[in-house]
Amino acid sequence: MLSTTDSFTGTVLFLDRDDINTDEIIPAKYLTEISKEALQPFLLEDLILEGFDPNTDLEGVTVIVTRSNFGCGSSREHAPWALEVNGIHLVIAENFSRIFRQNMYNCGMMAVELPKETVQKLFTTFSDNLCRVKTDLEAMSFTFSNDTGKSLSVPFTISAFDKTLIAAGGWVEFADTTY
Repeated sequence: MLSTTDSFTGTVLFLDRDDINTDEIIPAKYLTEISKEALQPFLLEDLILEGFDPNTDLEGVTVIVTRSNFGCGSSREHAPWALEVNGIHLVIAENFSRIFRQNMYNCGMMAVELPKETVQKLFTTFSDNLCRVKTDLEAMSFTFSNDTGKSLSVPFTISAFDKTLIAAGGWVEFADTTY
């Protein structure tokens, strides 16, 4: 079972682009790997984004904030697995591919949709400095802060079932304890 304090709180990576697809999250050539651990070094390897270097920019990151349609493309579980094995359990975006979003919750992770205006405010306020987010799952809110002293509380909503999947640690764990 994932701890909401540890798993959904931490340093934020801002990826300022729409339509980041599953091939960019984890390239298709690694889909033959049979363990999540084998995917670890290849996360976002093919992402083309000015100023982004997956070899250095992922270090210590536990949360991604991005734009719209994150996780579009192929409906593969490997994309959430690659995030998970790299310690990234929370992705915040304007919206997600439906299958990617559900795969995140099936793994006990969070894919939270926020309004476009809110995502823009996060980019404007926090993307230029080291940013951290604290997640309060019970209050359904994020608190963003940076090293300049700026802070912002942002409410979010997720379904009761998604919250149950998170608490269980994912779909398999939920099924094991329920059925």
